[in-house]
Amino acid sequence: MTDISAYLSFVLKLFFAFGLAFEVPVATVLMVRMGMTTTESLAQKRPYIIVGAFVVGMLLTPPDIFSQTMLAVPVWILFECGLYFSKIIKAKPTEDPHELSDDEIDEDVSDLDDERTL
Repeated sequence: MTDISAYLSFVLKLFFAFGLAFEVPVATVLMVRMGMTTTESLAQKRPYIIVGAFVVGMLLTPPDIFSQTMLAVPVWILFECGLYFSKIIKAKPTEDPHELSDDEIDEDVSDLDDERTL
C-alpha cells in the first residue's frame, strides 16, 4: 500500500513538469519578440531542442520511457507551435510616435532659420 506523502510528492513533481512544459510556446514567442533570438536560428537548432526535450523528460518524470515520451513529445509540439506563432508575430522595430522623421527635422530647422532672420 502506498503512503500519501509518496503519492503527493509524485503528483506534485508531475504537475510541475507538465506545467513547465506548457510554458514553452510563451517562452519561445517572448524570446523572439524581445530580439534574443530569431526564428531562423531556432529552426536550425531544432534537432538539439528535440534531444533536450527528451533529456528534460528523462530528468523530470519517473524512470520509465512512457512518462518520458509523454512529456517530451508535447514539449516538442509546443516548441513547434511557439516557432510558428513567432514567425507570425515577428519582432518589429518599435517606432516612437513622438519621434520626428528626417524630413520633419529639416522643416523645423528651416522654420527656426526663418524666424531668426525676421
